[in-house]
Parts: sequence; C-alpha cells; structure tokens
Amino acid sequence: MTKLALITGGSRGLGRSMALHLARKGRDIILTYQRDKASADEVVEAIKAKGQRAVALQLDVARAETFSSFAETVKMVLRDTFNRSEFDYLINNAGSGLHQNLMETTEEQFMQMMNEHIKAPFFLSQRLIPLMADGGRILNVSSGLTRIIHPGYGAYAIMKTAVEALTLYLAKELGPRRIAVNTLAPGAIETDFRGGAVRDNKDVNAQIAAITALGRVGLPDDIGGVVAAILDDEAGWINGQRIEASGGQAI
Repeated sequence: MTKLALITGGSRGLGRSMALHLARKGRDIILTYQRDKASADEVVEAIKAKGQRAVALQLDVARAETFSSFAETVKMVLRDTFNRSEFDYLINNAGSGLHQNLMETTEEQFMQMMNEHIKAPFFLSQRLIPLMADGGRILNVSSGLTRIIHPGYGAYAIMKTAVEALTLYLAKELGPRRIAVNTLAPGAIETDFRGGAVRDNKDVNAQIAAITALGRVGLPDDIGGVVAAILDDEAGWINGQRIEASGGQAI
C-alpha cells in the first residue's frame, strides 16, 4: 500500500518542499494550511501531477481546542479519499517565528510561541497517533537555533528545545508500536519565515553563508530532500535522534 504522510504547514516554505519531495518518492499527502487555501491547493495539484493523491485541510495549530475535530476530519478523509483507516507519517512542521530580545518579549508573544511549538506538537500528536499505522514515523521540526545561539530568538528556541525533548519521550513510549520518532533541526533557510529575513536581506544571507561549512544558506529543497531521506523505507532504524540539516552552520 502507498505510504501516506500528514504534514502540518504544508502550503509553503519547508512544508511545501517536504510534500513535493515525498510525492516524488511515491507518497500520498495530507497537508494543512492556516489561511492561504490557494497556495495549499497549488501544492495539492503539484502532487497530483506527480501521480500521487493529496488533500489540503485547514488547521490553526495555535488553537489546540480544534484538534479533536481536526482528527475526526482526518479520519473521514482517510476513509473517503484514501480508502483506508490509518496514515503512516506525521510531520509536525507548522509554526511561526519570533525575533525579540528576551527582556522585550511580551507574555502574549511567549504564549503564541508556546501554543504553536509545544502545545501543538504535543496535543495534535496525541489526537493523531491513534490514527497512525504501527511501524510509522513521526518527525518533529525543531531549529538549528537550539544549538546556534543568535540573540533575539530565545523565546522561539526554548520552545524548540522542548520539542526535542518531546521527540525522545514519544520515541520511548511509542516503541512498542514500532513508531520511530525523530527531530529535524533546519539551519538558516531562504524562505518567507520571519518576513524573509534570510532570503531577502543580502547582508544577513552573506553573514550566515560565511559561517556555514558548505558556503551558502540553505534552500527549501535542501530540507525537503532530507525529510524524504529520513522517511525512506530503509531509514526506519533511525529513532530518537536530533538530525540537524544546516550545511555545517557554526561548526
């Protein structure tokens, strides 16, 4: 049976690249979007053009109270669109960034980061794991900023550090079901993340490239390719690991 991946935040940036790379590997896709349905539909059509099935579902990962109803929607889509009751891969990818010095970070900003980057992967996984096949995979997206310290990213980075701990506990607790759980920690990537700062600011881009062993800033396809490799059928023995994909940034 064709493997099926559910990717949160799959309409743009890294999530879009993940979806397209997995489709090239013969995977079907359920992707979520927050507001931009048009972009999500474009990704769905691109996946279908590769011969795979795909569905886009609306989800705001900052609203944990909607996760139960979202899981019911996923259950219906599995039945009606994919003629099955389970999916194979969960990628917790969605979320925004924050650049604000710790002394200036507001409680509202802090709670937004917590809702998106801790509550979402914790409670969304809790709702969706019962719909996953035994022997499946979970990939939690963290950040290179849990290792590479740049002032202004403290609130965001500590949430991602919690994601890395979540990965370890999920890997241990889901072991009896043979579900492997890993963390992917991308380095700086040219996307619209945080207003496209890395992509559009030439000085920032050059500074990061200068401290990266491979001599450039990452591109979305660098991350999409890594995800496809981690979720390859022959990579199932990787479990409980933090895998950084940064081109050797700050080593």
